[in-house]
Amino acid sequence: MKAVFSLLIALLLALNPAWSQEPGPNAPLVTISTSEGNITLRLFPDKSPLTVANFLSYVDSGHYDGTIFHRVIPNFMIQGGGFLPDMTEKATGEPIVNESRNRLHNIRGTIAMARTSDPDSATAQFFINQRSNLQLDWSPGQVGYTVFGEVIEGMSVVDYIASSPVRQWAGFQDVPVEPILIHSVQRKTSE
Repeated sequence: MKAVFSLLIALLLALNPAWSQEPGPNAPLVTISTSEGNITLRLFPDKSPLTVANFLSYVDSGHYDGTIFHRVIPNFMIQGGGFLPDMTEKATGEPIVNESRNRLHNIRGTIAMARTSDPDSATAQFFINQRSNLQLDWSPGQVGYTVFGEVIEGMSVVDYIASSPVRQWAGFQDVPVEPILIHSVQRKTSE
């Protein structure tokens, strides 16, 4: 059934360019420098303008520097951008409006905003899909998680982080035993 659904999505993407995950011209590039290696992202401001602007405001302010990937679930995703190594949560700005109806899919290698059960609660935390998680997409009657970019280099780093041993700590589950540091997140000027 999953194979049929994936084939159907691929066919729809091929037939309808509006469903494409391809970025528009001048898509910003961002590099996440971690203790395990670098991950380079291409963002989609044409499909997720509010989300990309929000993410870049945190990038430009240095918010992500010194945070960790605090939630790691193998064969699912890695989440970070909100906590320091001692699990102290960093202060954030106001939440943004959910843009999950943008027809971008939570497929392997995409980056999306983390949020609470309130669809419009995303602030700074993000996650990178280690596998395709189409159940996180918008659908009628279900608000999804906003995809706003994709990994273009460093997916092996994502896979390595996802394999980290985890524990329950400070009231959180799936916290890496050894902190996975985000040294910095910076705009990249060219590929």
